[in-house]
Amino acid sequence: MLFEGTPFELDRLMLIRILMSLVLVVLFAVAMRSPKIVPRGLQNVVEYGLSFVKEQICDEILGKEQGKRFAPIIMTIFFAVLFMNLSSVIPFLNISPNARIGMPLVLALIAYVAFNYVGIKKYGLFKYVKSSIVVPDVPLALHFVLVPVEFISTFILRPFTLTVRLMANMLAGHLMLVLFFSATQFFFFQAAAGMKIFGIFSLTAGFGFTLFELLVIGLQAYIFALLTAVYIDLALHADSH
Repeated sequence: MLFEGTPFELDRLMLIRILMSLVLVVLFAVAMRSPKIVPRGLQNVVEYGLSFVKEQICDEILGKEQGKRFAPIIMTIFFAVLFMNLSSVIPFLNISPNARIGMPLVLALIAYVAFNYVGIKKYGLFKYVKSSIVVPDVPLALHFVLVPVEFISTFILRPFTLTVRLMANMLAGHLMLVLFFSATQFFFFQAAAGMKIFGIFSLTAGFGFTLFELLVIGLQAYIFALLTAVYIDLALHADSH
């Protein structure tokens, strides 16, 4: 732990967070330092990732015009989540900073501020809030039920679910990998001779779950960015609620 006892104290997760952020920045800086018209190598990989987010999330949810407008924030969220998650399967790191609530909460708050800013800028505060929580063409009595439900769903649960979904998935994945590989170490190096065969099964299960975790890593980045785009789109069309 660095700077222990000071306001700048850095534990292992914070150091991993800083490391993966630097890796992300350096990767993009190197890939795009002298971009070619026909991309090759690292530039090709990075441009493929950018094109995926633009076409499959931004343009798909927001349309080409609004997708281009909000692509920077959605791409930033996607790649931040992706690279923070990747550390969970990198040897000697073995955990994602997103397995603790801090980073998912910050990303969720960025998304929360973004979609509320968009709605307030377009409609004004009062009309935006009203359009978001008042369901048209329902009996007056139902508004006493629907308004609180819509308010909680829109302005409280959205950042909460974004945070918890990401954190819970990465924490669960970390715990499962720890369980499988700790069991492997136990069976191979500490258990009686007759139980060592179980180490093969736990090692195989750990390897299989690592592959599954790679799928979860990409999926969580996709879902977080996708929901951010969806919430922005809902804010842009709050009056058609």
